Amino acid sequence: MKLEDIQKDLKKILSPKRFHHSEGVADMGKHLAEKYGADPKKAYVAGWVHDCAKELSLSEMQDIVKGAGLSCDDYLLSSRALLHGPAGSVLAETKYGIDDPEIKGAIYYHTTGRKDMTLLEKIIFLADYIEPSRDFPGVEKLRKLAEKDLDEAMLAAYDSTISHLMDQKAYIYDLTFIGRNDLILKHEKAHETK
Repeated sequence: MKLEDIQKDLKKILSPKRFHHSEGVADMGKHLAEKYGADPKKAYVAGWVHDCAKELSLSEMQDIVKGAGLSCDDYLLSSRALLHGPAGSVLAETKYGIDDPEIKGAIYYHTTGRKDMTLLEKIIFLADYIEPSRDFPGVEKLRKLAEKDLDEAMLAAYDSTISHLMDQKAYIYDLTFIGRNDLILKHEKAHETK
């Protein structure tokens, strides 16, 4: 499916606010990809499609991931906020014809993060966090950091998410902790070798 056709479909199925957000993630993803050496076309497509399942019901998301045979734990299956990533990665292929594993991975993990994230996964995770319509305390600092060091910005985004969830006394998904700790260990190893 051509990108223009994907955009037309997204305009039909997403709220205007979510569509605008997706456009911002696509633009920011492309910018960060150009800056850090990822494929800008893949980042642009992943940015547009990353939230394609966001406004589905939880049962629709569950049906999509189960139908695709994805292995999701009970918490992931019970959370619309997190399950839209895996469900979106399935729709990317089944609805939009995107079979690129890098793009699907970026869509799958854009909310939770994970250990050993690919460059494109990091870029979409961060682009989703700092795109221009995002407005929360500390977002400007994150945007500036993203221009200097992708991993430092990722770490700051993880910290911000975890801190916010702790303040809300909310559940923090395992992959988020694991992804953060993975970055910390890699950062420490990089400094040991210098």
